[in-house]
Amino acid sequence: MPGPNTPETFVFGDFELDVRAYELRRKGSPVRLERQPMDVLILLLERRGELVSRADIIDKLWGKDVFVDVETGVHTAARKIRQALGDSAEAPTFLETVPGKGYRFIAPVDIRPVAPALPAASKRTALLLAVMAFIAVVGLGSWAWMGSTSEPAQVSIAVLPFENLSGSSEHDYLADGLVEDTIASLGQIDPDHLRVVGRTSSMAYKGTRKTLVQIGDELGVDYLLESSLRAESERVRVASKLIRVRDQVQMWSATYDRASTSVLGLQRELSTAIAEQIRLRLSPERLEALARRHTRNAEAYDAYLRGLSFSNQRTQAGNRRAIEAYERATTLDPGYALAWAALAHVYAASPINGDAAPAEVRPRALQTARQAVRADPDLAEAQHALGYISWILEWDWPAAETALRRAVALDRAYAAAHRTLGHCLSQMGRHGEALAEMRRARELDPLSDIGHGLSSQVAFQARDYPAAVEHARQTIVVNPELWIGYMQDAQAQEQLGNRTGALEALARAARFSAGNSKTVSLQGYVLAKSGRTAEARETLKSLEAASRERYVPPYAIALVHAGLGDRDAVFEWLERAYAAHDVHLMFLTVDPKWDDYRADPRMQAILKRCGFTDAPTHPPQ
Repeated sequence: MPGPNTPETFVFGDFELDVRAYELRRKGSPVRLERQPMDVLILLLERRGELVSRADIIDKLWGKDVFVDVETGVHTAARKIRQALGDSAEAPTFLETVPGKGYRFIAPVDIRPVAPALPAASKRTALLLAVMAFIAVVGLGSWAWMGSTSEPAQVSIAVLPFENLSGSSEHDYLADGLVEDTIASLGQIDPDHLRVVGRTSSMAYKGTRKTLVQIGDELGVDYLLESSLRAESERVRVASKLIRVRDQVQMWSATYDRASTSVLGLQRELSTAIAEQIRLRLSPERLEALARRHTRNAEAYDAYLRGLSFSNQRTQAGNRRAIEAYERATTLDPGYALAWAALAHVYAASPINGDAAPAEVRPRALQTARQAVRADPDLAEAQHALGYISWILEWDWPAAETALRRAVALDRAYAAAHRTLGHCLSQMGRHGEALAEMRRARELDPLSDIGHGLSSQVAFQARDYPAAVEHARQTIVVNPELWIGYMQDAQAQEQLGNRTGALEALARAARFSAGNSKTVSLQGYVLAKSGRTAEARETLKSLEAASRERYVPPYAIALVHAGLGDRDAVFEWLERAYAAHDVHLMFLTVDPKWDDYRADPRMQAILKRCGFTDAPTHPPQ
């Protein structure tokens, strides 16, 4: 991972690695390199000429609290680096293997230091904030003008990735963040009459060669907003056009060109002026909400966008970097509710996607969520963060449902809030409502990998295993490197009796999960159920040994014992899970793997102590 003193660009051979843009280029053209190999390459470049041990790479990139298979982790990363660089392990030009030890970057490296241009960059960031509001409001007004004076029918729009025409990838993350902000602002305009496709689905078309008709048909939208961004010296130009999908007619276009001065008040000024021409009624209250959504501190906004890019990785390493960025944003602007909410969510999700100890993150998660709500109680993201924490960490599911329903009411286009509400309802056994919420989330963000992954979990808990498989495989289609898709496929396949297929899926999950305990324990469970008890007990030994050195969710160990049928051991480890406030205990209510244990008084006592007594204690009919 880049350190605080990492230079902006490393140059070696025909290649340059732009650390700030997180991009490897060869003779100016981007070279695709996945996240973990990219982080390994940055680490090796930072320590060029030195031997970097495999253990050091694991510690720096994955941390100590995970189970990492060196061969499938570090070795795979090194192989992919060589593929990207056209290097050879036998006669290396760039990456030398030191057998049994690690790796050394051996090529000469030039360094281009970070340019001291923060003030200008900050001005451009502030201008982009203003441009975002301009595009959102003008884009909305263009089709409203075409309607009659009667109440308009619902229309749908997708905001396509902004094309960066600046000649430098330095502004890529800003262009991507601008897409997200435009989508969020549009979603709050008039949810009864305007459906806005979610960010993940829109960003899937970055760099695509598909036609507008193909994109529109795949997303099922009426309009596409297509934009470009060009930043030069002290000026920024954004050009946008609204395209009607059915006949590709350009309904509206505008170019916005401003010097990076006097921009701090521009967002509200433009929103108000353009809103007067919109027949979809934009109330003063909504205008005020849009104005409050973001900070007026350009550096804080910049830090928020960086945090967003890291938190979307859903790994322990990504979580750490996201926390650093969000904390910087909230330090720069203590009233930045959106950044506080994002920070709270990263803390709360880390026990699930990064095996963080719940007792360590719980106080900080709750504190930051409350700070978000204090800063802006009417921000949907703040209510979502509070609801997520009430559900997953506080185990106060009624309070979680209240906050999540408020988040949905504040922004009905907020797909993540629908997903979390659906998952929460599923844990309470309210499967019909849960499935409806997940369906709504997929409508809003049809190409979201995590949306399909969590839909698989909800279908699995509703005992619709074929649907769980279908959603899991759609997750893999959308993102072949998201381990959650393979894990969800595996647990559904196991329930369908295909344990060989489940183990194959788990082997693929292990390649991308950075040793997450859920893949390890599920593999042990399936091995036990397959009669491969010796292998299951080896998995169990590795988990128990690791638990003596670092935090391992006790639930993971209990699950393997459940596969082996060791009932006393199951409850011994579930008691430890309760003592550790292990977030995975929420799966005891409806996960079919626990069906044989729910009638046991010891299980009923645990459910009661957790506060899960309103959830079902038997399989749904």
